[in-house]
Amino acid sequence: MADRVPLDFDPQVRQIRALLLGVDESDLAGPTPCPGWPVAALLDHLMGLAYAFAQGARKRDGGPAPEPSADHLSRHWRSRLPVLLEELSTAWRDPAAWTGTATVGGVTLPATDMGIFAMNELVIHGWDLARATGQDYAADPRALELLIDFLSQGPAEGTPGLFGPVVPVDSEDDVLFQAVGLTGRDPAWRPPRRKAPVAQRR
Repeated sequence: MADRVPLDFDPQVRQIRALLLGVDESDLAGPTPCPGWPVAALLDHLMGLAYAFAQGARKRDGGPAPEPSADHLSRHWRSRLPVLLEELSTAWRDPAAWTGTATVGGVTLPATDMGIFAMNELVIHGWDLARATGQDYAADPRALELLIDFLSQGPAEGTPGLFGPVVPVDSEDDVLFQAVGLTGRDPAWRPPRRKAPVAQRR
């Protein structure tokens, strides 16, 4: 059925699920490319967006999501987030999800645009999580081409609350870096090195 819809969410969901296996408890307080969001807040956001966009695909509106917060992250996120991601993928696998309009967080858009926006959230926040936790990351090239087309339509100065000012990247860089730069992120971002513990004197 995936070939009957504009985007297949399964590869990206599998990628994020694999990343979750590499997240240690010690990572949760670490920084991410999202200013002010530690890894725990990013995971909380992934849980909220997975639920919200799945509801949108089903032509329901789950209402506005709370601001992502490390304190709000469910203690069952390791088991719950993979389920929410699978439900998101399943919901957008239905051709009916891509027809008419879809409403997410009180915002109504053509369903096709909302589906692309959902994929953008997964791809970019997947990259955020991979960078924050020092893991490798890949995204579906076909999805990336569509996202670059979508993101290129936004203003270069960014969209408050969504994207920061565009970060120019070399045209020779891969398409993932192009997409990341269009959202206002620096593709070269890395977390600061953790300081080694100081040995105690005896």
